[in-house]
Amino acid sequence: MRKTDTLIIGSGPGGYVAAVRLGQLGVPTAIVERDDLGGVCLNWGCIPSKALIHMASTYEKTLHGSEIGVEATGVKADLKKFQVWKKTVVEKLTGGVGTLLKANKAEVVRGQAKFTGPNTVEVVGKKETETIEFKNCIIATGAKPIEIPGFAYDEKNVIGAKGALALDVLPPRLVVIGGGVIGLELGTAFAKLGSKVTVLEALGYKAVAGGLEVQVETEKGPAAIACDKILVAVGFRPITDILDIAKAGVKTNERGFLATDKQCRTNVPHIFAIGDVSGAPFLAHKASKEGIVAAEVIAGHKSEKDFLIPGAIFTDPEIATVGMTEADAEKAGIQVKVGKFAFIVNGRALSMNETDGFVKVISDVKNDVLLGVQLVGPEVSNLIAEATLAIEMGASAEDLALTVHAHPTLSEVIMEAAEAVYGRSIHGVNR
Repeated sequence: MRKTDTLIIGSGPGGYVAAVRLGQLGVPTAIVERDDLGGVCLNWGCIPSKALIHMASTYEKTLHGSEIGVEATGVKADLKKFQVWKKTVVEKLTGGVGTLLKANKAEVVRGQAKFTGPNTVEVVGKKETETIEFKNCIIATGAKPIEIPGFAYDEKNVIGAKGALALDVLPPRLVVIGGGVIGLELGTAFAKLGSKVTVLEALGYKAVAGGLEVQVETEKGPAAIACDKILVAVGFRPITDILDIAKAGVKTNERGFLATDKQCRTNVPHIFAIGDVSGAPFLAHKASKEGIVAAEVIAGHKSEKDFLIPGAIFTDPEIATVGMTEADAEKAGIQVKVGKFAFIVNGRALSMNETDGFVKVISDVKNDVLLGVQLVGPEVSNLIAEATLAIEMGASAEDLALTVHAHPTLSEVIMEAAEAVYGRSIHGVNR
């Protein structure tokens, strides 16, 4: 029997970060992984999808660059070459995770973990089965795509995000079932590469001559949409059913997620849950932060989930948000002031030929405290960190407005929107 202070199940952005932090704090740790280090995020989620989005955007900009003086002929998108490049990116990151775990003295155990009691798990590996006894445990198993009736994944006709990111031949016609973040991000990328993309909620499909046919219900009645691939992206369900967690006394809610308190503890105090397995939002950076909290609590530190979670959607234009929206503030009974500014009058956006979008800054009428920031536009996934920091620090809209931003940069839109809260935006028409 192997013994350890803390056992982590899952090496995704929650699990491996928890292991690293525990190593920094001197807590003996073992981490169990049944697949590749890095979890969904590094292997077939966040990183590969952003690689595809970058490739698709580069192709589209080159193809349509004549407007800004870039004339190109013979431009083509080669998904086979993309797969080779994507693999190198993934291998660098997953290899880095292995190096970090080793450097922080975390034991890596390969196999599928199942609880056999409140302080033990059985790990079934390819060659052997072993028992691990622990004082504390962090469940970081993540979630997997939901399969809907009539659209079972066969990785030929019906694929999920993992299958979509493995395509080395562009589907001429792609139906995306589910208009959430993943469906729209991947749908946008394939549309840029040349696929005819249709996003919908569907009733069923059948094989027909020359491809597939999806049945849908429209305002005008039943209809059929021809396609070559069907990408199902309707959400995720937690990976808890294979853990035998009942043997540890851990309870799930009606959807299978693990409820946790502010310290990431489940109903069994020495067993923690972080990331997707503990519920929405399904974001890698949320999992990582919770991993740090759980590790610090285990090590005896006063730590808890008291932080903002920014969100970023890599469509075109990008979308990013943090804190309250106007609707959130209204529901909470808070009277707000709002400032807006459009990218179309931002010098950097104009010079990039990417002017769609705007930024909105929301502050409390009573004390001017910044409540929320929403952005739609170029590279807003990189801009949202400034707004997140400002809200975390209790800054006011005035603080943002008074901060000098380098020119010409996209970040100036945040300053201008904050100025607009007071009706003094220099480059915008003030209300």
